[in-house]
Amino acid sequence: MANHKSALKRIRSNEVKRERNKYQHKTTRTWIKRLKASENKEEAESLFKETQSKLDRLVKKNIIHKNKASNLKSKLSKLVSSL
Repeated sequence: MANHKSALKRIRSNEVKRERNKYQHKTTRTWIKRLKASENKEEAESLFKETQSKLDRLVKKNIIHKNKASNLKSKLSKLVSSL
């Protein structure tokens, strides 16, 4: 266990950040599943717009890699255009 005050604070702040990142990542995965399940083109397009925004936010906060987000957006775009 850490002895320094700053190390204890770092442990607490890391835990808070980990929980927040996990929540944001899980929420985005839920949006992706919802988009894949949608069958209506108009609904899918609005979901795609929102999902794309969420993916960009994850990249900006270094939760996922930019290439992963790019690949996901590409696949989802292909899916939406095929509806």
